[in-house]
Amino acid sequence: MTRREPDQTPEPETLPAVYSLAASDPDAELVDRTGLTERDLAQIDALMAALAHLRGAEQKLADASLRYMELGESDMRALHFLIACESTGTLATPGAIAQALEISTASTTKLLDRLERAGHIRRRRHPTDRRALVIGIEPSTRAAAMRTVGAQQARRVLAAGRLRPEERDIVIGFLEDMAEEISVDGLDWAAEPAEPGEPAEPGEPGDADGGP
Repeated sequence: MTRREPDQTPEPETLPAVYSLAASDPDAELVDRTGLTERDLAQIDALMAALAHLRGAEQKLADASLRYMELGESDMRALHFLIACESTGTLATPGAIAQALEISTASTTKLLDRLERAGHIRRRRHPTDRRALVIGIEPSTRAAAMRTVGAQQARRVLAAGRLRPEERDIVIGFLEDMAEEISVDGLDWAAEPAEPGEPAEPGEPGDADGGP
């Protein structure tokens, strides 16, 4: 009988907490910790990790939905927009789709041609402007999207529903504040960064309305 050698595979090292301040900003170059206790920092680390967990779950859901529907990301976004238009009684024109997806007119035409060939959408004349087109989603495609991707996405409401009204206000304010903080509007990567928590002075590099 052949003697089985012991497993020599080394124990995996503990992975670093990549979303912690200690790992990403050990020398406080990016974030001023003044006034934050150890408990504050631990909670912030846990919050950042929870946001990363949410982003990961959203990405997995998005990837699964693309595989199931056999569509690309822009295609799925277009179908989502068409469902929203249909649900609210809004006429979806190619121009409105281009604006919603932030793509060019040429890209929109190619996208709609692709979806029409696959049997997901239909084109028809605008009821009041005979020169324009209105885009509608086919009932079978809407039903499939609502039954699968839509139903899973709607489960977010369950989590929101478990919060008290005052807790929702706190979460809303936090998410809006964070979105504002990381906005790239007017951002100049080459400019000298301001101190953490300190906006750029008007007229200095990095200020959207100033600059040379």
